[in-house]
Amino acid sequence: MSSCHLTPYLQFTRLDEWLSYLENLHTKEIDLGLTRIKQVADILAIDLSFATVITVAGTNGKGTTCAFMENALLGDTTHGKANSVAVYSSPHIEHFNERLRINKRDVNDAALIKAFIQIEQARGTISLSYYEYTTLAALLVLMVEKPNYIILEVGLGGRLDATNIIDANVAVITTIDLDHQSFLGNDRETIGFEKAGIMRANQNIVIGDTNAPKSVIAHANSLGDNGRVYLRNDNFCIYEETSTEATSSWTWQYQSTSFTKLNSPFIPRDNVATALMVLLSLGIKLSTAFINQIIEKTKVAGRTEVFKQSNGCDIVLDVGHNPQATRYLAGYLQKMKLTKPNSNRKVYAVVAMLGDKDISNSLLGLKDEIDYWYTSELNVPRAAPISLMTEKLNAFTNNINCFDNIGEAFRIANEQANTDDLILVFGSFYTVAAIRQQLLIN
Repeated sequence: MSSCHLTPYLQFTRLDEWLSYLENLHTKEIDLGLTRIKQVADILAIDLSFATVITVAGTNGKGTTCAFMENALLGDTTHGKANSVAVYSSPHIEHFNERLRINKRDVNDAALIKAFIQIEQARGTISLSYYEYTTLAALLVLMVEKPNYIILEVGLGGRLDATNIIDANVAVITTIDLDHQSFLGNDRETIGFEKAGIMRANQNIVIGDTNAPKSVIAHANSLGDNGRVYLRNDNFCIYEETSTEATSSWTWQYQSTSFTKLNSPFIPRDNVATALMVLLSLGIKLSTAFINQIIEKTKVAGRTEVFKQSNGCDIVLDVGHNPQATRYLAGYLQKMKLTKPNSNRKVYAVVAMLGDKDISNSLLGLKDEIDYWYTSELNVPRAAPISLMTEKLNAFTNNINCFDNIGEAFRIANEQANTDDLILVFGSFYTVAAIRQQLLIN
């Protein structure tokens, strides 16, 4: 091994030093493929066979589906003792350590650095991307901690994502829509094929998309054990029970099993439905009371996350950055307006996006719900320039305010909004991260 590969081991003692090193280690930020990571994983003898592993892919809804399963498994006593549950996800909002949590606690710096050193000593001349390297580090930490359950959120696609070196017990597909087209394809069928690549034979397969592409269903059925394929609206479904302006209850059903009078969740109900099917397929004991308990617990940072100001308007943070996500946000805002039906509530949008996203259709999904737009350019290499953001907004509105940075855009929106109004911050993990830090400090 050449001395250059030992440099981090000799010099880097802080996590931020390691992360800076990893950011410049590989020629491409996104470089799909399993050849490189498999080679290093074999050298490191990566093995998660001690745990029940659930891999979750999809365009939207992965993080909230994982969070609901995490809370349910932590609260489960089916086998007479408490479970240990780990979740690996990306990207993070504020701190890198958020990417791996075990029993709801983020991994510490020391465990990550130890894993980085192991990888650096093992990889030799094999070049790894930032995501491949950090995924291997998470897997090494999990081999030390040995939780009962491991939930792996797929980063991009599925078939060629770094997490797919692991053979999971359960494969989950949340939704399929257009995003990352330059890597995954330009239509739902092609993207669905890539997402379906996480599936294996002799595995529980849960498909939560209400209109799953044929490519996903065909791949699931081709694996031979159709009795272990659970398809939304064919095998499990949800029904509306009662609905008022502010509250609703619903029923979840699979064959003869049903749970009624379920509370309205803080996360998308479709993702709760998918998570419940996963849990039932694993033999977890469920009841309406238990499900409602988990519904109340499950709130996820940056996913329709509400901050209520004591002397100002409500603020909603959401990392949504594609057309499917903003269509969901539009429906969410309609419900939020119903909570103050006589207030003439106005909605202020604070938005900044990455340039490789479908900006036009993402913004169009919200055009009927937003009264005033506040936009800026993110301080990251892939950021959409302010000229592009204004060009896309000008297609349907004249109420556009431009700023040098997203913090300033939010500050002015917050000053101009009235107490009954609402501010939506969305468009990217980077956008939400910048504003969420301010809100937490205040």
